[in-house]
Amino acid sequence: MHEINVDWNYPTHIRVGSGRIRELAEACQQQGMRSPLLITDPGLAGLPMVENALANCRETGLECGLFADIQNNPAGSDVAKGIAAFRAGDHDGVIAFGGGSALDAAKAVALMVGQDRPMWDFEDADDNWTRVNAAGVAPIVAVPTTAGTGSEVGRAAVIVDEDKRLKKIIFHPKMLPGVVILDPQLTVGLPSHLTAATGMDALSHSLEALCSPFYHPMAEGIAMEGIRLVQHYLPRAVANGNDIEARAQMLVAACMGATAFQKGLGGMHALAHPLGALYNAHHGLLNAILMPYVLKANRSAIEVRVERLARYLDLEDPGFDGFLRWVLELREQIAIPHSLATIAIDDSDAHTVGTLAAEDPSAGGNPIPFSAGEYRQLFIQAVRGEL
Repeated sequence: MHEINVDWNYPTHIRVGSGRIRELAEACQQQGMRSPLLITDPGLAGLPMVENALANCRETGLECGLFADIQNNPAGSDVAKGIAAFRAGDHDGVIAFGGGSALDAAKAVALMVGQDRPMWDFEDADDNWTRVNAAGVAPIVAVPTTAGTGSEVGRAAVIVDEDKRLKKIIFHPKMLPGVVILDPQLTVGLPSHLTAATGMDALSHSLEALCSPFYHPMAEGIAMEGIRLVQHYLPRAVANGNDIEARAQMLVAACMGATAFQKGLGGMHALAHPLGALYNAHHGLLNAILMPYVLKANRSAIEVRVERLARYLDLEDPGFDGFLRWVLELREQIAIPHSLATIAIDDSDAHTVGTLAAEDPSAGGNPIPFSAGEYRQLFIQAVRGEL
């Protein structure tokens, strides 16, 4: 295959290719920034990739700052500290750099620096987004270092409300970054277990988008091809972290998943969101573990669609059972646990989890409207590994 080196403008301007992080300063200038704040997580802050990005910006005359005080599951307090850093450094834009947590926190900071209402007023419900002072949203350039959430092409951020111990989705169209740089070289150092978990997150986005009952044929087409890319390239990326082609294709698959889920998500995310908030567990790993349980529970509503997908993936058994078998085999191949108990989650909070899952915004896109009791039962099955 030829080396990937292209520019796309759907859903935003996306620069895809190895080494394209060198274009970061130019991308910032294109968005009108003179003094960007690079927001990342503590684990990346001291690495050469961040140091090089800062140097690239400063060499071209940009006054680039750094903020990295972010938790694994970003919280309202992290966003507040980021806003303070943005204002203290007199910054005029945000570079969102890192995995999903850093990207979400950075996008929330960019939204909130020009607002005079609390962030929770902009939770993704009804027409809350219209409360935003759109002129106050800072421009964003996004640089993902994991191939999972696709937050770089999302118009929302998932932030933990610490007082309520809930993950909330903050939404506004201007949270969509103006420029995205997908450079596979930045993902080469990601450990295999995180490559696996984030890659399964990308799969969950496309899969839930495809199965969502809403009408959006473009999203369905993107979801189908996103799943095929995961099928071919995730095992390769996990087996050999230096496989640049596999790394690049997984970045694209993650981008496609987040583009597709404009159509909706479902029960995997409805459960993963409260579990992430309650247990501080990795979001992608939660989706990966929950996937077969939610698929099986939705079978009656998604069987025809999944059969079409199975044929597209050229599976040996192109039916629902064959697809479910492929999911289980993929998980085993890349060392994803079969049960939530394996990652120290028990069912003692089952009632709370069921209630929160039924109330989660993602539940609205599930093919079958599960009750709190049904989500509770699904959760218990996933804890015990009873498929």
